[in-house]
Formats: sequence, structure tokens, C-alpha cells
Amino acid sequence: MSAQLPLSPAVQAALSRRPLSRWAREPLLHFLLLGALLFGVDRWLNPGSGEASEIIISAEVDEEARQLFKAKRGQDPNAEEMTALRKVWLENEVLYREGLALQLDKGDTAIRERVIFKALSVVDGGTKLPPVSDELLRGWFEKHRAKYDEPARFDFQEAVLEGHAGEAAVRAFVDQLNHGTPGDARAGLRVFKGRPHGNLLQSYGDGFARALEAAPPGQWLALESREGWHAVRLEAASAARPAEFEVLRGVVLQDWTDATLAEQRSAAVAALARKYAIKIEAPAK
Repeated sequence: MSAQLPLSPAVQAALSRRPLSRWAREPLLHFLLLGALLFGVDRWLNPGSGEASEIIISAEVDEEARQLFKAKRGQDPNAEEMTALRKVWLENEVLYREGLALQLDKGDTAIRERVIFKALSVVDGGTKLPPVSDELLRGWFEKHRAKYDEPARFDFQEAVLEGHAGEAAVRAFVDQLNHGTPGDARAGLRVFKGRPHGNLLQSYGDGFARALEAAPPGQWLALESREGWHAVRLEAASAARPAEFEVLRGVVLQDWTDATLAEQRSAAVAALARKYAIKIEAPAK
């Protein structure tokens, strides 16, 4: 059974506590959202499953995780991503049960996620930041430098032939383009601005990215990616630029604060989870 559940007002309110740009940079944002959805789905499917001291990550939860992840990312989660989804679901379940034990549901007629966030606020009350110094922040900055460095970026055009054109067809078309045929005469024209190097690797593969880096601007080329052959013309490229700690100190401080509190929160929830027997059902055949 599959269900798409809307985010509750409680979830929306929690997410709104940070600026959108901060959340957009969080790599686990999608897992958090999916985890909230999965929690609601599992409670709807299995309202009374499991003993009080036992938590079962059911096959239905795993399947719902795959479906929701695929709907948002366009692909099935790998083993590491599946583990992260289970972890978020498990933390939500532990918080929910601890919230009930603290009677945080009393007088609250809202949906179950409210209990989770109430329990989380109790956990957050026990977190405390260690003393902060420039030396500590610099070390954290260097460890996470890839997050702050400005990547190489590329402006390029792609002329897309209809169907699945092979190497010969694309090379012949590229020759026509370089001899004056407009890029949109026989194909759809895609224009990309400021495409970061990492995005090229993810979308097209390493060979394509290296070839585009070495391409002369203004010339159509036939480049191979893992998805096939492409007619591409590089317009402009900007080199990667290392970030400066002094310029970004305020951002680094906020990121370090968020990460440190999140680690403490996860550790606290993990400690609470030790009182439960955690079981993972075998995937449905």
C-alpha cells in the first residue's frame, strides 16, 4: 500500500525556523522530510504494531521509503541512503514513544508529529554547546571545506537530436553546426548557465566533465556521457575558487552550531533507543 501524506503544520513550522537557504544546503533535508512522511505512513498502516519495548522497522516502512525517495530523487536509494532513512524513522519512533511516556500528548489533539516535536524539545533542552574558538572553527571549516569552496562553473549549450542518436549521427550533426547550421534547426536547444562541476559529474559522468573542461569555447563538440552522445558547445567557464575563513566565519559558526547540536541530539535519542529491542524485517519477496 502506498500513500502520499502532506507535511503537518508542526513539521512546516519546525522547518520555517531556519531560512530557506540554510535548509537548502542541508544534505539530510530530504531524509528528514521523508522520515516524517514515513513515520506518518507507518502509523497509519500499523497503528498497533509491536510491543512497548520493541520497535520493528517493517518491510512496509522500507518499501514506502524507497517509493518516497524515488519520487523525490528519481532513483532508488542505495544502501547508505536506505540506512539513513531508517535512522530518521527510528529516531522519530523513539521520540514519539518517549513523548507518550512523558504524557506530552495530553491536551494536544493535533496529529502525531506534534508529540515527536514536543519530545524533541525536551531532548534539545539537554544539549549544550562546548566553548568555541577560532581554532576550533578553522579546523571544522577545513574539514568541511568542500561545502564552502566555490566550484568551477560552466555555461554551455546542448543541441538534442530526436530519439537516441548514436555517435555517428551526433558527430555528423556537430560538423553541420560548426559549418553554420543553427543549433535549433534540427534539434531542441538547451542552455545551461553556471553549471557546477559536481553537477556535471552527477548528470553526465567524469569523462564528459573532463572533456567539457578542456573544450575550446564557441565550438560544437560530440561528447560522450554515461547516457549516450551529446552535441555540446562550451560558452564560458569560471575556475574554482577556495573559500576564505575570515569572510565566512559567521556562516561557519552557524553551521558548526547546527551540526554540533544535531550530533548531541542524535546521541541523546540513540541513548533512549537502547531501551528498545530494534528489529528489521526482511524485505517482502
